[in-house]
Amino acid sequence: MSAFVLSVRLKVKAEHLDHFTALLLDNAKAARELERGCRGFDVLVDPKDRAQLMLYEVYESEAAFEAHQQTPHFKKYFAERVPLLESRERFFWRRAAP
Repeated sequence: MSAFVLSVRLKVKAEHLDHFTALLLDNAKAARELERGCRGFDVLVDPKDRAQLMLYEVYESEAAFEAHQQTPHFKKYFAERVPLLESRERFFWRRAAP
């Protein structure tokens, strides 16, 4: 089965950048270290604008991604992130080859 991939473009409100980044990095680290179905979770920062972020998440399946959304670390991130963001765009992908 091909991997389930999610990419997310985020624009963080400047006044919340440090708090949001810490929250996001905690979520990414926990996903990588605690979730068997998470194959990778990268947080990318635009070198010209630190408030522009991209997430690149790889899960072994859609079910693994759905399980990720039920974890305490994701729920904490999800509950706090909305007022900290200017925008969010999500894109779902299937890896064509390993």
